[in-house]
Amino acid sequence: METNKDWLDRLVDFLWGLTLVCLPVTSFPFMPFVGKETQVRPLSIYPMLLLFPFLLLQIKRKRIKIWYPVFIPLGVFILVAFVATLLASFYAPLELRGLDYQGRVLRAIITLVIGTGFFLYAIWTTRSKQQLFTSLKWLYLGLFLSFLWGVFQVLVYYGWFLNETILDQIQKLFSTSGISFKNLRIPGFAFEPSWLAGQIAIFYIPWLFASFLTGFRLTRWRWLEYVLVAMAVFLLVLTYSRSGLAIVLIACLITALFSGRDKIKQAWVWWKQPFKRTLTEITTRRRNLAVRFGLAATLLVFVGLSLQVLGHNPYFSLLWRSRKTNLVEYIIDISAGPRLAYSMAGLETFSQHPWTGVGLGASGMYLYSNLPDWSKTFIPEISIQLSPLSSSYPNIKNLFIRILAETGILGLGTFVGFLLFILAKILTLRNDPDRDSRFLLVSGTFSWIVILLYCLTQDSFAMPTTWINFAFLLAVVEISSNSIQKIQT
Repeated sequence: METNKDWLDRLVDFLWGLTLVCLPVTSFPFMPFVGKETQVRPLSIYPMLLLFPFLLLQIKRKRIKIWYPVFIPLGVFILVAFVATLLASFYAPLELRGLDYQGRVLRAIITLVIGTGFFLYAIWTTRSKQQLFTSLKWLYLGLFLSFLWGVFQVLVYYGWFLNETILDQIQKLFSTSGISFKNLRIPGFAFEPSWLAGQIAIFYIPWLFASFLTGFRLTRWRWLEYVLVAMAVFLLVLTYSRSGLAIVLIACLITALFSGRDKIKQAWVWWKQPFKRTLTEITTRRRNLAVRFGLAATLLVFVGLSLQVLGHNPYFSLLWRSRKTNLVEYIIDISAGPRLAYSMAGLETFSQHPWTGVGLGASGMYLYSNLPDWSKTFIPEISIQLSPLSSSYPNIKNLFIRILAETGILGLGTFVGFLLFILAKILTLRNDPDRDSRFLLVSGTFSWIVILLYCLTQDSFAMPTTWINFAFLLAVVEISSNSIQKIQT
């Protein structure tokens, strides 16, 4: 635990905490030097800019460990991506709606710098386990503020307080998209509901889920994690994000199977205890039975209400109401056709340039010509974008396919190597029996799974969701390994 912090340490901690609190705001409108079509505009960049000179001062004072082994695989990926981009410049793709190759490459480099900036800031500011736990408190504050704003959006939807126009104007003060009330889908502070779902799945659920499996509590208030879970689930359900709910459920299941089997066995033993005849006191047995059936009833009511809420949403209920039997027609019918079409176009772009790719940020210049024929006829969104009057620049919406199309096989291979290196580092926490390390192992496993799945639904390097949890965990793993080595020597 860190003690005797001076003014610089406190200032750095405060500005980094402010960065974490601002993470829910993903598309801040007042951001110069970026194009109007740019959607990823994290508000956190502003406190990060304020933090930069003080971080340099701490580095100069040797209060921060600069080098981490993970920088090697990350650096290799960045190097391969830059070389592929230089080689792809010889293809000389035509401009698309006033955007040339150099402009798209520059914008892609900026997004990569922003993303790696989040990574570096998070890993450099995490100087100890206690520092990480302090960062989690700031994260949870962001969740609390998102919950309050989400509840307010629900109340306005049902006619309380403000009218929808005024709320939309308020939303546009910190989000370029505003808010739509065609369906009740809560965006919170984010650009759209699916982005809010991604934040909940990556920033908050991994730590809260690990608290339940390990019994770790961040504060002396043992009820805090239960309240935060209720807030997170409330927001997640009301985003009606199918991908967000799916990746959380999948990550919960896999993490529980690999890291929570002991806890599941303990829970099962606890559940069976009142049903054994060895309990002689009738009062005690009845009380224990009442507690268990009460918890079971609460869980069933919660699941039932969640399914009812989801089932009444026309967008979400398309998953089971569609009558299409052909797979492609079913995907189109559930409003996932554009994602499939752009993914297929991205794979076709890769097949044309498998080794070098087409360069960072340049995949959109090739997508329209590589779209499958059915997408141009049956998907209105793509038909509108193909119109000469449209100014849209297409995105693949899948980070792995984007990397494959823009940097080729070597680019994807080095990026996957970076992810596997992180997983290997997280799994080293199995050697530490400390409860804190157990908590970090579970949250790290969950984070790795959920980020891997989330990258199948977004394609921006600038999204902090891809970087911050990994940096937290890697910093703590390095701290733990150094401590063990000092003890052994």
